[in-house]
Amino acid sequence: MGLFTRRVQTAKAGYAEPIKAAAGVPSMVGKFYNYNLGTLEQRALSIPAISRARDLMASMVGSCELKHYQQVWDSISEEYREVYLPRETWMDRPDPKVSRQFILANTFSDLFFYGSAVWLVTGRYANGYPATFTWLPKANVSYPEQAEGVQMFGNPTVIEFNGVMLNPADCIVFLSPTQGIVYQGARAINIAVNLDQYADRLATTFVPPGYFQQKDGGETMEAEELTDIAAALVEATRNGGTFGLNHYGEFVEFKNDRAAVVNDARKYQALDIARLANIPPWLLGIDVGGYNYQNAQDAQATLYLYGTKLYLDCIEQRLSQDDVLPRGRYVEFDVEDYISEAESMDERDDAMSTTGASA
Repeated sequence: MGLFTRRVQTAKAGYAEPIKAAAGVPSMVGKFYNYNLGTLEQRALSIPAISRARDLMASMVGSCELKHYQQVWDSISEEYREVYLPRETWMDRPDPKVSRQFILANTFSDLFFYGSAVWLVTGRYANGYPATFTWLPKANVSYPEQAEGVQMFGNPTVIEFNGVMLNPADCIVFLSPTQGIVYQGARAINIAVNLDQYADRLATTFVPPGYFQQKDGGETMEAEELTDIAAALVEATRNGGTFGLNHYGEFVEFKNDRAAVVNDARKYQALDIARLANIPPWLLGIDVGGYNYQNAQDAQATLYLYGTKLYLDCIEQRLSQDDVLPRGRYVEFDVEDYISEAESMDERDDAMSTTGASA
C-alpha cells in the first residue's frame, strides 16, 4: 500500500539480557480492590456513540503488534534506511501478567478520556532499561503540581497513585496531543446523557405528556390542590399507572410528539459525539445521507487516519524515548499488517460473491 511504503531492512541478530526487579514499586500496585474507573469515564461510556468509538479505536490499538528499528544513513540513496531489529521481550507483552491487547487498549482509553496515561516500570534489564511494566488507571493517578484535567503542560515531575508518591523515573507517562474528551467534551456529553435519560423516561411512560386543566363550572381550586393533582399525575405518568378525573378537570395532551423531538435531538447529538471523538459518523452507524465505506479495508484505513493515528503516534513516540530504549532505536505499530488483514477479508468476500453469482 502506498500510504505505508518505506525502505526497510531486517537486522539478523539482537540481544536479550537478564531481568532484575525495579526498585521502589509501591505495595498497593496490583491490589485491584484499590483501583477504580473514574465517574466521568463511566458517564461518557453510558453514551452508545462514545462506547462504540472507544471500542473501535481500542480494538485497533490493542490488535497492532509492536516492532522496532534503527535508522541507518544510506550514502548511495542519500536517505535514511529503517533497519528492523528483533523485538525486545516487553514488546510482545509489556506486562507479563496480562495480554498486550489489554494493556495497550487501556492505555489508549486513558489517553482518549483523560489526555494522559501511566505505565509503572516493574522490572529492568541488567543495563537499566525497562523490561516489564504495569498499567496504572488514570482515575487513580494525579499530578499535584499541574491543574487536573483541562490541559497537560509537560511531563509531570510529581506523580501520585492513590495518594502515594511514585518515583517519576519509574513512570512512563504518555501525553496525548489533545485534551481528554471528558474535559473538552463535557457539555456535549452532558447533553447526550440528558437526552438518553429523557428517552429512558419516555420508554417507561404509558401516559402521553400533558397537563391538568380545571374546567368551568366548579369552585376554583386553590394552588395547593392544583399542585397535589399535578404531582399525582406526574407520579402516575412516571410509573406508567392510571389516574381518574372528575367532570371538573381534564387532562390536555401536548400536541407535539415529544418522542420524535427527542429522537431527532439524539441523532444530532450523536453527530456531535462523532465530531468529539474524531470518528467519521458512518463508522458509528450514524446515517449521514448516502455515504458509507466501500469495504473493510477502506473502513480500517479511515479509522486509522482520522481517529486512531494520533494515539498510536503518541504511544510510539513515548516508547521510543531514551528512558525506554537506547538512543537511535524507535518503536512503531505494525499498522500495515493490520490493514492488510482487512484487505484479505475483502478479497475473501469478493471471491464468495463471485462464486455465489456463478452458481
